[in-house]
Amino acid sequence: MEFFITGTDTGCGKTLVTLAFMEKLRASGGRVAGMKPVAAGAEMTSGGLRNGDALAIQARCSGSFPYEIINPCCLRTPAAPHLAAAAEGTRIDIGKIHRAAAELRQTSDHLVVEGAGGWKVPLTENLDMADLCRGLELPVVLAVGLKLGCINHALLSVDSILASGVLLVGWVANSLERGMPFEAENIATLQQRIPAPLLGHLPWQAKPDPAWSAGRLRLPKTRTTARRPSRY
Repeated sequence: MEFFITGTDTGCGKTLVTLAFMEKLRASGGRVAGMKPVAAGAEMTSGGLRNGDALAIQARCSGSFPYEIINPCCLRTPAAPHLAAAAEGTRIDIGKIHRAAAELRQTSDHLVVEGAGGWKVPLTENLDMADLCRGLELPVVLAVGLKLGCINHALLSVDSILASGVLLVGWVANSLERGMPFEAENIATLQQRIPAPLLGHLPWQAKPDPAWSAGRLRLPKTRTTARRPSRY
């Protein structure tokens, strides 16, 4: 099983959803790999630049993979990826990302890929996160951060995902605050308007726990298609 986690915006809970699905897949059997192709916001360590979300994904993989395979594009600057890359005098290498994904696919039964920012965040002068997902030929799960304005953010994201020609296989509601007004009503409205199943609701957690969260999710029903050889 393979799918791509995108979100309504930065901070909506993509990493928690990614880790929770990885936990659920591990429990279901098979070798699980996760990937954060692009991360903007990292600290220098003795091993090089490291992003906290990517490290968490690396730790939950079934096998031992080098950090550079899990996160082939790591940028120090916490900004939109194309801006962070420009500020650091580099460019996001899409081919490198495709090669890393191919390596993970060769040694794993399941692959969960987490995007950066939202669906249309730019990566290069003419490519964005939607193009990356489409190039990797992955169905999409949308993480919706529940807050004021989330209905509009979610429905605009859904429209853009569907217009990109990829398969939306589900969405996850993630509570970003305790006691959000009309939370249940917001979820019900989105269920009525999103043409894909709700895969679970993650209530607000003071300390997010991927293992606990996994129990509140169900896996998407993904469609397996023949994978074209990558041109990268």
